[in-house]
Amino acid sequence: MNRHVFRKSMMAIAIGMMLFIAGCGDIKHSSLNPAGEVGKEQFNLMMLAIIIMLVVVAVVVVLFLIVMVKFRRSKLGDDFVPKDVEGNHKLEVIWTVIPIILLIILAVPTVYYTFKLADVNVMNDEKKSKEEYIINVTANQYWWEFEYPNEKIVTSQELVVPTDKKVYFNLKANDVKHSFWIPSAGGKMDTNVENINQFYLKFDSDKAKEANNIFYGKCAELCGPSHALMDFKVKAMSEDDFKQWADDMAKVQESKVADLSADAKEGQEIFNNSCMGCHATTPTGSDAQGPNLTNFGDRDHVAGILENNKENVAKWIKDPESLKPGNKMTGQYEISDEDADKVAEYLTALKLEDLEKSAKKKEDDKKENESEDKKEDKKEDKKDSKEEK
Repeated sequence: MNRHVFRKSMMAIAIGMMLFIAGCGDIKHSSLNPAGEVGKEQFNLMMLAIIIMLVVVAVVVVLFLIVMVKFRRSKLGDDFVPKDVEGNHKLEVIWTVIPIILLIILAVPTVYYTFKLADVNVMNDEKKSKEEYIINVTANQYWWEFEYPNEKIVTSQELVVPTDKKVYFNLKANDVKHSFWIPSAGGKMDTNVENINQFYLKFDSDKAKEANNIFYGKCAELCGPSHALMDFKVKAMSEDDFKQWADDMAKVQESKVADLSADAKEGQEIFNNSCMGCHATTPTGSDAQGPNLTNFGDRDHVAGILENNKENVAKWIKDPESLKPGNKMTGQYEISDEDADKVAEYLTALKLEDLEKSAKKKEDDKKENESEDKKEDKKEDKKDSKEEK
C-alpha cells in the first residue's frame, strides 16, 4: 500500500475514533463536574496529575523533535557517531532528581487529602454522632438500602441528603462486594460483606440547583449480570427541607392512603397477602429482603432504571428477569396480568403527601374519639354525682 495513502487512512481512523469516544460522555456520571467539597478536592488532584503528565510529555516531545531534526541522517551522513554520555554525572542527577521532585509535588497533596477525607472520628463518638447526618448504606443485588439511624427511617433506591453539610456513610453489603459511587460528589468506596467502610461527602447547594437537585450514583464493582443496572438517584435539598422530609417520613406508621381507587384497594390486599414478606411499606426497620417501598409513588424510577409509571411498574412485577437479569425477585411468585396492574395501581399511590394526610386523619380521628370519651366520662361523673346527692 502507498505510504501516503496509509497515513491518510490511519489519520481518518484516529479522528473517527476520537469523535466516537467523545460522543460517549455522560454528564450524569462524571467526576469532571464536581458538586461538593470531596469532589472538588479529588478533581484538583486529578488536574494536578494531568498537568504534571502534560509537562513531562511536552518536554519529551520537544527533546524528541530537537534530536530528530538536529541529528537526522540526511544532515550528518551515515558515518556520524553521536557523543557517548555514559557516566555523565550531571545528566544522571538531572534525570533522577526531576522525577523525584514531580512525585513529591503529586504525593504531598494526595497524602494530605487522603487523610483529611478519611477523618470520620465523629461517627464513632456516641454523643457527637447523634448530632450529625449519618446514613447506613447496604448494597444488595441489584438495589440499595438507605437507613437514617438518627432520624429512625429507612428507604431505598433514592438517597435524600442535606446540602452544605457533611453526610457520613457506613457502607456494607448483604451478598457480594459492591462499590458505592456518586461521581459528582466524589468518593467511591467498596461495600463489603465482612466489614463496614466509612467516609463522608458534602453536597454543594449551588451545584445542586444547577443539577435540579438531582445527582446520580451507581455500583462501581462488577457484582453480577445486572451490575450495569445497579443505579440510584440522589436528591439534594436544603437542611430545613431535609429535616421536614425526615419528619414526614417518620410520621408514616402504616401504609394507608385515603381515597384509593377500587383497583388500588384490591392491589393493596394482594400486596399485603403476597409481597409483605419481602417488602416493607413503612419507613422503620431494615430487615426486609427487598427494597423498602414507603414512598414509592414519589420516586422517579422503577428498579432504578425505568420511569415510574403504572405501566412500567406492572411490567416489572410481571417479568423482572427481562429488565434486571439475576435479581432475587424472579421466580418467587406467580401473578396474573390483571393482579399485577392492580398492585401497580396501589404502589404508585404510595406518596408521602397522601400517606401523611392519612396519618394526620387517623391522628385527628383518634383525638376526636378521645374527646368524645372524655365528654362521656364527664356525663357519667355528673350522673353519679346527682345520684349520690
